[in-house]
Amino acid sequence: MKWLLTFLAGLLLGAGSLFVYLRAVPLPKPAEVVVVAPAAPAPVPVPAPAAATAPDGVSLPVSDLPGAPVVSTDLSELDLPLRPAASEIAAPAANGANAAAVPATGKLMVPVEGIKLASLRDNFDQPRGADRHHEALDIMAPRGTKVLAVSDGKLVKLFNSKPGGLTVYQFDPSEKYAYYYAHLDRYAEGVKEGMDLKRGDLIGYVGVTGNSDPNAPHLHFAVVELTAEKKWWKGTPINPFPLLGE
Repeated sequence: MKWLLTFLAGLLLGAGSLFVYLRAVPLPKPAEVVVVAPAAPAPVPVPAPAAATAPDGVSLPVSDLPGAPVVSTDLSELDLPLRPAASEIAAPAANGANAAAVPATGKLMVPVEGIKLASLRDNFDQPRGADRHHEALDIMAPRGTKVLAVSDGKLVKLFNSKPGGLTVYQFDPSEKYAYYYAHLDRYAEGVKEGMDLKRGDLIGYVGVTGNSDPNAPHLHFAVVELTAEKKWWKGTPINPFPLLGE
């Protein structure tokens, strides 16, 4: 029994000595751990799309994008024919543009039946408001008087507008000039767009349609020089009075 106690006492003494020794010896510091973030991957270049190629003889469109919107104009509200832009007007001929507006067979006929040239007055430059002129010839006549084609040509347009009322647009044979008849009471029977006209053909009747004075029936007659586009509603006004003959 005595030896057991001696053994336990020695064991306790040894454990105590070991504890004191471990407390006296400093423990090594743990190594610092450095976390290194992985490098960002280099961007992968995206190849540009290859230009489209078309088979031989086939043209590809320049772009599939829609073009600029087309803004339509209501011509029925406008005072026609419209003057073209300066860039659209051809340089005048050396002998004057008015001479070319007269047919080779002679001067234009007075477009209202029974009206003599001597009874007409040139009102081409007559003011119409503060910023424009008449730029046409008014031929006064009773309502229903026959309106006649001033020369040969083609009837290109029958049109109804608020200013001009019932109107006729005729191109001369060269399609360089247009003849404009406005304020008609009605069209002649059988008149249609695209028909060929001969000098003196009946095309309509004097009236007061459009913005005409209801108490002053007349034919509003104009001559215009067309642009290269050949638009029936656009041209440079030419005084018709000197172009008329009996």
